[in-house]
Amino acid sequence: MRGTTNRSTSRRLRAALSAAVAVCAVTAVLPAAASAADAAPAPAARGLTTSVERISIAPDGTTQADGNSGGASITPNGRHVVFSSSARNLSSDTPPAGDNPYLRDQQTGQTKRVASLAPLQPPAVSGNGEYVAYATQWMRNVRIRMEQVNTGRTASANCSAYSCNQPSLSSDGRYLSLAILYTQPGLERQRIEVQDSKTGTTQTVASLPHTLASRPSMSGDARYVAYQDADRQDVYLRDLPGNTLVGPIEGPSATASLVQLSDDGSKIVYLSGTDTYVYDVASATAQPVPNVRGVAIDPTGRYLLYAPNGTNGTTGPSLTLRDLQTGTDEVVATQPASAGTGAVSAGGHDVVFQSTADDIVPGDTNGKSDVFVRHFS
Repeated sequence: MRGTTNRSTSRRLRAALSAAVAVCAVTAVLPAAASAADAAPAPAARGLTTSVERISIAPDGTTQADGNSGGASITPNGRHVVFSSSARNLSSDTPPAGDNPYLRDQQTGQTKRVASLAPLQPPAVSGNGEYVAYATQWMRNVRIRMEQVNTGRTASANCSAYSCNQPSLSSDGRYLSLAILYTQPGLERQRIEVQDSKTGTTQTVASLPHTLASRPSMSGDARYVAYQDADRQDVYLRDLPGNTLVGPIEGPSATASLVQLSDDGSKIVYLSGTDTYVYDVASATAQPVPNVRGVAIDPTGRYLLYAPNGTNGTTGPSLTLRDLQTGTDEVVATQPASAGTGAVSAGGHDVVFQSTADDIVPGDTNGKSDVFVRHFS
C-alpha cells in the first residue's frame, strides 16, 4: 500500500494516467407543538407542502431545551430521530452533566434518553429505530456502546484492549461496522470490521497503516461497507459476501473523501476538489454535482442533501435537497444550519438538521442549538 512518502509520486502518476483513462465514467399525524409552516423556502419542487418542526423539546411538547442539541440522524421511515444534547429537561429522568444521546419517536412525540455515558461522536441508529450505538470514553480507551431502546439492555463492541469508534448499524441492528484503532507508538494502524451480534463472528473489511478517520458506512442489509483511506485520499467499497473490493472509485487521477453509502447500497457520495459525486455501484459511473458539499443521501440513493460552497445561510440556502433524477432542488434551511450523514429519510420526505437560528419556528427563545425536522409531504 502507498504511504506518506510516496503519495505525491502516486498523485503525479494519476495525473499522467488521466489523459488515457476516463475518470469514473462520469455522467453528466405529527405533534403540533413547536412546529409551523415556514414561508421562507420556495415551494417544494415535487409539488409537496413543506413544514418544519423542532424536536429537541421537553416531554410536554412545549418546554424548550435548556442545552445545546445536534448530531441528528433519522430512520428510513422517518419515525425515529437520534441526537445528542447537553439539555437536562428533554426526558422524564435526570441526565448526568454533559452530552447524552436521545431518541425521539415522531409517532408518539416522546423523547427518551438512551444511555448514561457521554457520546464522543453523533450516535448511530438502526434502520428500525430499535438500537443506538455511540462511541464513548472508557478509561484510557474509546469504546462503542450499544443499547436496545425498548429494554434498556446495553452491550459493548468487541475492541479487545484497543480503542474503537465510528459505528454504523444495519437495518435490524444485528450488524455493527466500526474502526478498531491500534495507537501504540510506532504501531499506529486500524482495522475496519463488521461484527455480528447474533453469532459473535467478525469479518474484516480493511486494514490501514494509520489511524486517520476511515468513516465506514454500511448498507442496511450489511452487504456493503464503504470507507476511505484518508492517507491515500481514496474511497473503496467492500462487498462482504463476495469478499471483493472496488476502488478507488474516484479513478486513478483524483483524490476523494467519503460522505456516505446509501442504505440500499446503490450509491456512494464522495467529495473531490470543490465538487460532490454520486457513484452508482451497479454501473460504476459517477454523477457530478458541481461546486457543492454533499452532506447526506437518502436510503434509496435518489435525494442528495448538500450545502453550497461558500454560503452559510446569509447569502442563500444553507441546506438544499436535490432530486438526482430530475435535477430539481428543495430548500431545507435558509438560516445558518448544518446536518450529518443519516439526515434524510427514504424518498426525501424528512430532513433533520441543527441550527442556532431563532426564527425557524415560532417561540424559539432558548438561545441554544436545536434539532429540527423539515417535512415534505
